[in-house]
Amino acid sequence: MKKITYLFFLLTVSIGYSQQVVLEDFEGTPTFSGFEGLGGVSVTADPGSGPNGQVLELISSSAGQPWQGAELIVQSSLIDLSTDKTVKVDVYSSAAFTMFAKAEDKVNTSASPASAADQAHSGSGWETLTFTFNEGLDGTTTANGTYSQIAFFPNWNGTGWNTPAGDFSVYVDNIKAVSASLPETCNDGIQNQDETGVDCGGSSCTPCAVPPSAAAPTPPNRNPGDVISLFSDAYSDITVDTWSASWDDSDIEDVQIAGNATKKITFTNFIGVDFQSSRFDASTFTHFHIDFYTNTPTLDKSFNLKYSNWAGGSGEVNAIEFSTTNASNPALTNPNPGTWYSLDMPLSSWTPGAREDLVQFLITTNLGVVYVDNIYIYKGTPLGLNDFDLVSFKVFPNPARDSWTIRTKNEEMSSIQVFDILGKQVLSITPNSSEVKVDGSGLTSGLYFAQIKTRNGINSVKLVKQ
Repeated sequence: MKKITYLFFLLTVSIGYSQQVVLEDFEGTPTFSGFEGLGGVSVTADPGSGPNGQVLELISSSAGQPWQGAELIVQSSLIDLSTDKTVKVDVYSSAAFTMFAKAEDKVNTSASPASAADQAHSGSGWETLTFTFNEGLDGTTTANGTYSQIAFFPNWNGTGWNTPAGDFSVYVDNIKAVSASLPETCNDGIQNQDETGVDCGGSSCTPCAVPPSAAAPTPPNRNPGDVISLFSDAYSDITVDTWSASWDDSDIEDVQIAGNATKKITFTNFIGVDFQSSRFDASTFTHFHIDFYTNTPTLDKSFNLKYSNWAGGSGEVNAIEFSTTNASNPALTNPNPGTWYSLDMPLSSWTPGAREDLVQFLITTNLGVVYVDNIYIYKGTPLGLNDFDLVSFKVFPNPARDSWTIRTKNEEMSSIQVFDILGKQVLSITPNSSEVKVDGSGLTSGLYFAQIKTRNGINSVKLVKQ
């Protein structure tokens, strides 16, 4: 009976407590960063010439803040401090000090509260320190839940921060704790699980952005005095103070597309372009232009444009805006054509407002990754046409039994792609003409969309097959 009871006790213990595992040994490609003036943080060789291989070095600097440190994002799993609230870390130091550690969950924004603990190191080389996150140090509380990252602070003295900070190095390795599965990873800013890029690809995230194969359309020649350009190889750009203001939440980078300078924007919500040193009066300008490319599905998405007018002051007084949607003119056509969108429109189609002192330009969208080029306003008619009928289409008969005739006004159609309502391409032709007959005899009855490309951009028309 005693043997049975003992075995039952062991079984209960093994089921009730999860086993700790090594969550990071720095042999791969860990994600970490230093903060508050840390002298340096990097993966380096074991300073003790021992078996640890690659380790993380933190270089404390007296020029930094006393609470300087380094933060590690755990890549393959989360730290689970729900029951077992301990994290074991191998730490190397040749001098005695106290390490302060803090567990947080900034990635998943869960209800897990920040929690801190400390542990003294004797200075004898490699020692395994066990941090128990139930102390509530430095205004934190007892750990409860899962955590995406852990930070290490080398200038703690057991009750507060050493002032000033010291000049020395410590090393950490083999971070060990109970692990928990990662949740949805498509918005955490790291490449994990089976993602093929940062927050894209794999089994659960949207496909990774594929850059356009061709450069944006080349703008026409215009009188330099008739154009104010933020970004274009065709015109002289004004001085832009920043392409990503401190108050926006998206990332931008300069890339080359077919040898042409292009901006790649990874949107969270919006990007803010600030040109206070080159603020300008757009009262006499008549039209706006931008080229953009995305391979994100466009159904029910929007691409929103805004100029901020400060009226000679130090802040926004009013704004003019335009929202490009599936229903706007020009439209964010659906399905996505897989080519550049060229939006060219009169400023009179934007929300009304003064524009005598434009200082900032914003783009807000839910399209994810977008490539942009040729952002400018100008005076005169678009591309030399007599009115704003950039691409005017006539389709007849519609509905049709076998074929449709598509005719444009003043424009040569370089390509026509026809899609069914599921977004599948069913026809593709390159007419290079202002009038073409589209043979739909092989299509089943129903609704289709024709995307028509001219030198001025892309538009779409509905086709009904009887």
